[in-house]
Amino acid sequence: MTLDLQSLESWLWGSADILRGSIDSSDFKNYIFGLLFLKRANDVFQEEVDKIVDIKGLSKEEAENDPDEHQFCFLPANARWQNIIEKTENIGESIDKALASIEESNPNLEGVMTAVHFGNKEVLSDSVLQRLLLHFNKYSLGNNDLYTPDLLGDAYEYLIKMFADDAGKKGGEFYTPKGVVKLIVQLIKPEPKNKVYDPTCGSGGMLVESARYIAEKGGKTGGLLDAGLFGQEKNLGTWAICKINMILHNYSDADIQKGCTLTTPKHIQNDELMIFDRVIANPPFSQNKWWDAAEVEVKTDDKGKEIAPNYNKVVSDSYGRFSYGIPPRGYADLAFLQHMISVLKNDGKLGIVLPHGVLFRGGSEGKIREGILRDDILEAVVGLPSKLFYNTGIPASILIVNKSKPSQLKNKVIFIDASKEFKEGKNQNILEDEHVNKIVNAYDAGAEVEKFMRIVDMKEIAKNDYNLNIARYIDTSVLEEEIDLAATLEEIRNIELKEKEIDDKLAGYLKELGL
Repeated sequence: MTLDLQSLESWLWGSADILRGSIDSSDFKNYIFGLLFLKRANDVFQEEVDKIVDIKGLSKEEAENDPDEHQFCFLPANARWQNIIEKTENIGESIDKALASIEESNPNLEGVMTAVHFGNKEVLSDSVLQRLLLHFNKYSLGNNDLYTPDLLGDAYEYLIKMFADDAGKKGGEFYTPKGVVKLIVQLIKPEPKNKVYDPTCGSGGMLVESARYIAEKGGKTGGLLDAGLFGQEKNLGTWAICKINMILHNYSDADIQKGCTLTTPKHIQNDELMIFDRVIANPPFSQNKWWDAAEVEVKTDDKGKEIAPNYNKVVSDSYGRFSYGIPPRGYADLAFLQHMISVLKNDGKLGIVLPHGVLFRGGSEGKIREGILRDDILEAVVGLPSKLFYNTGIPASILIVNKSKPSQLKNKVIFIDASKEFKEGKNQNILEDEHVNKIVNAYDAGAEVEKFMRIVDMKEIAKNDYNLNIARYIDTSVLEEEIDLAATLEEIRNIELKEKEIDDKLAGYLKELGL
């Protein structure tokens, strides 16, 4: 049976219902994505076996046991689907061993498959796992059984969103709403042959959307993307999800590293930071205590109160990323931005989602903002609606940095107030395609739109002490209707006369009643 997207999404989401009551909904993704990849790997493995037997004339046993004959993933005997679903006890332990053996046989999957453990019976009983395996056994996920080659990647994106919805606030840790991702990609416009980098890549949505955009612009040759995808993610479980996401979208050569980007950036070449054509990110908003080395030996006073380290003194970066200044301990926003600027090519462009506070907060952040503006690399500030994100209801903004601004934007910054561009949702507001298109079209046209977009000269920004609060530059107030005072007073007098008539009538009725 050939699977279409709707059937595939419904089937995959049904697996979450089996887990309800056994584990927290925020953890569904870790287990389901592991099994999804295991089933996909097995079905493609079997397709490859059949093809090898048919074309090369090898026996089935030879085709199954020669790692060199398998492109997608080699599966040792204990990781093969039939062996797993036949288990009736200690099923979780068998799945853990299967996933570990896949890692051992496929170095590119090291750490991906064992990021979650199925073997704890107090969490997942044999009966629950049996139901889950039977559910996954319903359909084949081989290439020949999918309606399009990208179908499973699209379904995976659907699951990531559904799990984010289900997890609520925790969903924001690994998922950026689709509308925001589309908007930022269309603003920085990645091109074929570009190297695209996300330093806080989460589950990889921004990289996937960048790849999709590049492919639509003719950047796909022979089924392969003519561009490089690079990312780093601190959370181990989310990193594993991102790796699987890349593989299911057929971007298995994407370079996804794990670790903290600020303290231990992993994309290094010749002992220097790699540089990229496009950099894109939605870092955690206002991350506290962001420099790990400074937090190792936090001291306390004689009353046991924490003595916060002075980040201006203790933060020392060997890569020289914080040339504009050291952000405060409680706000990592401009640390992420400076990292992204430092890895951006001289003709490159970056887009970053940040909380509105970065636009106007003073102190060290104000000095950093001033330095960036003086260097004339900030191209645009886009104010987003509130309640777009899972982990906060506050409005955010997108900053676009362009190290080679066009001549008409030299010493100028584009301001766009898109705070009213959304569809109201039950829990989160939604940035739909029509809203994205309005913002992008205005940005591309480069012409001012009343109460929506302005191109502001740097002299005006300097007069505002380099404050980027959008309300300072775009007047969104609504003109109140002019009041005809004389007519209003006349209307009030008429009302008072009518009231007097009513009072007189009422008094007459009461008198007739003897009251």
